[in-house]
Amino acid sequence: MSGIQFFIDVFLHLDKHLSAFMTQYGTPVYILLFLIIFCETGLVVTPFLPGDSLIFASGALAATGIMSWGALPMFIVAAITGNMLNYQIGRYLSDKVRSKQKIKFIKQEYLDRTQEFFDKHGGATIIITRFLPILRTFSPFVAGVGYMPYKRFLLYNAIGGISWAAVFFIIGVLFGNMLFVKNHFSIIVLAIIVISLIPAVVAFLKSKFASKK
Repeated sequence: MSGIQFFIDVFLHLDKHLSAFMTQYGTPVYILLFLIIFCETGLVVTPFLPGDSLIFASGALAATGIMSWGALPMFIVAAITGNMLNYQIGRYLSDKVRSKQKIKFIKQEYLDRTQEFFDKHGGATIIITRFLPILRTFSPFVAGVGYMPYKRFLLYNAIGGISWAAVFFIIGVLFGNMLFVKNHFSIIVLAIIVISLIPAVVAFLKSKFASKK
């Protein structure tokens, strides 16, 4: 099995792999999970990490006692501190972004799409995009580029981080161990991604249609 195939298999069967990792390695797995969520929200070059499904699977395992409920505050801290780092990176690269200089590993298309959300929703974008894959990685970066007041950013960041982690973790606790969900976990994971992406796709199509008109 190649590295890509292994990653896809882990991604689609997070519940089984995460359960096996917890049984075999224990505490170090929590550190790895913290780093994954921190990197997804904190590094603008890692927007494709499976944050939603990872928190959902962790909630399911917490319901059975395989994982501790302490994973929830850990995810909250990772999400909030990750965004704080991303904001600072955005401020540091602000001049380059504003002058449209090409930045390695960062797609201008994603920045433009996130900026459209800011233009429409203002600071609440930090909260809304928490539930939108890819955009949640770019929104704190764009907030930093735009020099959003730091206190205001911290407020939206805290609300968004707590809401995002709590919602997916609790949904995992409530539904993750239902027989249907366990037997169709890969489909549920893909459904979470597709549903999360729908608002971003709709907004993108609207902006494209508006620009053509």
